[in-house]
This record gives sequence, structure tokens and C-alpha cells, in this order.
Amino acid sequence: MLNKNIEAFIGCDKDYDEADIVIFGAPFDSTTSYRPGTRFASKVMRSESFGLETYSPYQDKDLCDYNIFDAGDLELPFGNTERVLNEISQMTKTILEDAKIPVMIGGEHLVTLGAVREVFQKYPDLHIIHFDAHTDLREDYLGEKLSHATVIRQCWDMVGDNKIFQFGIRSGEKYEFEFAREHNFINKFNLNGLDEVIKKLSGKPVYFTLDLDVLDPSIFPGTGTPEAGGVSFIELLQAIIKIGGLNIVGADVNELSPVYDQSGASTAVACKILRELLLSIS
Repeated sequence: MLNKNIEAFIGCDKDYDEADIVIFGAPFDSTTSYRPGTRFASKVMRSESFGLETYSPYQDKDLCDYNIFDAGDLELPFGNTERVLNEISQMTKTILEDAKIPVMIGGEHLVTLGAVREVFQKYPDLHIIHFDAHTDLREDYLGEKLSHATVIRQCWDMVGDNKIFQFGIRSGEKYEFEFAREHNFINKFNLNGLDEVIKKLSGKPVYFTLDLDVLDPSIFPGTGTPEAGGVSFIELLQAIIKIGGLNIVGADVNELSPVYDQSGASTAVACKILRELLLSIS
């Protein structure tokens, strides 16, 4: 059993035993290739979430009506990436063993690998829906296989061909796009084709990983590697609501770097997206 966090994300303060969903933070950004700062996202999001209401007019649902527990942030070591991933895996394992859905707040995108490793152990037929500006399919980055630029390639090594569905992608090496076309489903630039993928994945276990830089930086500048040409908030919101109809067995929201948007608008966007994701899969 996990203990309550002192400051929980708004509306996510139910007891662990009764919770159906458990959120936790993974404040890690040690492999960030451009601008660090995502390690501060989960703490800032909890604090700023109180600028929201628990009620969503988009879905006519209220966080207070659902059993969601906030376990707080993991204490992750600096300088040992594999140990960080193991800590994330262990937390994910605890949540899954207690028949709950893990929802992680990153952190850089590599933290997804720690969660997916454990979810895959429980659900060998795991499928992944991936929203991002970047392919994240490099075999290595500057000689390192564990990087936020390699995370989806590492996930592919586990789940195999035709199990990963990538949307919004608009940046990457040429060979990454070639790899994606051969081994995954990839939709460049936007979220078109999601309805067909949702039909295809009906009843299958699905992990949803959201890199917030899928949003256009005019909406979401507070990220380490902004890429022009992304989707709108409403497009992302509508997609998240649709995904809630699937058998979501784990999810994460990554790559908010609050320091790069002093207005706080990016954090506000991230908080609302997390609220809608939690309500969608509840």
C-alpha cells in the first residue's frame, strides 16, 4: 500500500486501496538532448493544478467522482539511467499488481521505457499509441542507447512490429521515418487516422504515451525541444477523449519544461490535458 502525497494533483486524493488509477511523477531529464528542465514538471503541475476545477465541461465528468490516487514523485538518482528506469518499473509493477492503472507524469520521454517494460510483462500483447513531434526511433544518440531520442525504438524491441501507432510526428532522421513505415504505423504532422486505429485496437491492451511537444509551440512553448507545426489543444483534447474508449492499461504525459514558459500557460495546458486524460480513462 502507498501513502498519500502531501500535495496531490487536484481531485486525485482518494485512498490507495480504493483507487482505480494511480498517478506518480518521474522527475528525470538526464538524457535530454537539447534543453533540460522536465524534472520540475510533476511538482509544478501539482501546484498549478489548483487553478483548474475538478469538473470537465468537455466530458461532463468530475475528478472527485472517481477513485484516483496521487503517489507523489519518485526519488530518482542522478547519473544512473538504468537504475532510474528500474525504479519506475518497480513503481509500475506495484500499481499493476494491485489491479490499478498507472499514469506517470514525466520527466523526459525516456521514463516511458521504465513503465512499458513492466506493463509489457503483464500484457504481452501490448500495443502503444504514441503522440509526439519526434520519431524517437534512433538506435542510439551520441552512442547511448538509453535516451529520450531512442525510447520508442527501445519499446519496439519489446512489442515488435505493427504494435506501435505514432501520430503528430514531424521531426527525426530519415532512417527513423523509413523504420517507422516498415515496422510501425506512422501518421506525420497530425492526428488523422486515429479513428481507424481505435477500431483496430478495440479490446486489446493499450499503453498511451503523450509527449506534449506534439502541440504547436505557439500553444505550448514550455518544452525542451519545440517543433513548429504541431496540433492544437482542441485536436489533442478530442483525441484523448476518443482514446478513453480503449482498454488503456497504462499512460504517461511527458516533456513539460515549465522554466521555458514563464507565463505559466504551458503548465496550465499540461494540467488540463492530464485532467482530461484521467477522466477519459476512468
